Amino acid sequence: MQRLAVPQGEFILANPSSSQPETLRPWDAADEYLLQHLFELGEPTGNLLVVNDRCGALAVALAQYEPTALSDSYTSQLATTSNLERNAIPAPRVKLLGSLDPMPSRIDYLLVKVPKTLALLEDQLLRLAPSVHPDTVVIAAGMTKHVHNSTLGLFEQILGTTTTSLAKKKARLIFVAPRERLAPLPLSKPTSYILEPGHLRVRSHPGVFSAERLDIGTSFFLDNLPDQAGQIRIIDLGCGNGVVGLVLALDNPDAEVTFIDESYLAMASAELTTQGNLDTTEQCEFIVGDSLSQLRNHQGIPDGSVDLVFTNPPFHDDHALSDATAWQMFTDAHRVLRSNGQLWVIGNRHLAYHAKLKRIFGNCDIIASNSKFVVFRSTRKPVPDQHKVDDFS
Repeated sequence: MQRLAVPQGEFILANPSSSQPETLRPWDAADEYLLQHLFELGEPTGNLLVVNDRCGALAVALAQYEPTALSDSYTSQLATTSNLERNAIPAPRVKLLGSLDPMPSRIDYLLVKVPKTLALLEDQLLRLAPSVHPDTVVIAAGMTKHVHNSTLGLFEQILGTTTTSLAKKKARLIFVAPRERLAPLPLSKPTSYILEPGHLRVRSHPGVFSAERLDIGTSFFLDNLPDQAGQIRIIDLGCGNGVVGLVLALDNPDAEVTFIDESYLAMASAELTTQGNLDTTEQCEFIVGDSLSQLRNHQGIPDGSVDLVFTNPPFHDDHALSDATAWQMFTDAHRVLRSNGQLWVIGNRHLAYHAKLKRIFGNCDIIASNSKFVVFRSTRKPVPDQHKVDDFS
């Protein structure tokens, strides 16, 4: 835990997903810059909306104004709730919204942290634009290396005249003067592409990984999935648009396939993808969650009950490189797998996942590899008195 000192006060914050707290602080210089500027403007009045607040630093510092916090990330929402609790701030002070929740009808202060992808930023601004009025104070913030002309162009196109501040501690603010608008702008639509063989249509909301085309890593993973049979339980962990889980469901209609992702837009994409390719989605379940932690209390999926877990772990925490998510996914998979259950992982060669998997599972097999990617398989060692599953290799 670290202490954030800003004009609004001092706050104790932690990044629950970080295994490297010294490099992955729960705030950055852009948060500090934005809070300092907001303090200089005077007490905010009216409805305040914070967007893309990674660990809740802005929401915690501004909790006295009862802001709404919009995020596509379930883990960010968990971090916000945890950091409110650390500072003895009642959780109801901050209202949490996911990407597809109804937006506030009126926004008087709009504070935006610039996200990783332009597609997500565009989708968010289009959803928020009808609630912005000419007197809305709009301030965006980001590290200078993440604020590009294309970023400024989106604010200009969707909201109004856009200017920027001088850089401070490698951070920059974006100021927008909203213009009058007669009618809401059309929202971004999910993209789609055809996956061969099978002529499968993959659907993706803006900002979801591999939204425009199948990425080469997932393609390699699909080429090396195991043969399966029977009434088994499968998890597509970090499912994104759901293409891996869809192929697994099609290959084995008797399987129960659970799609899990921490992104609300990714989960909505996975639902669209499966609904468009399966006659029925009764065999499928969709869970927005923090890795597999939600399954502990989830009816029907207790620890030690899963046959197969498939994942392509992200190796970024927001803009920073991090292996924390991979560690959590691997350890969670070990917990939920039954004896002889298997975790299948696709990763870039340089990430060296085999070392982590051997530490957690005690074993790791290389199933396939090429110049860029490796497919790994780790098997949970037998546990006494648990049902033994078939070898799916």
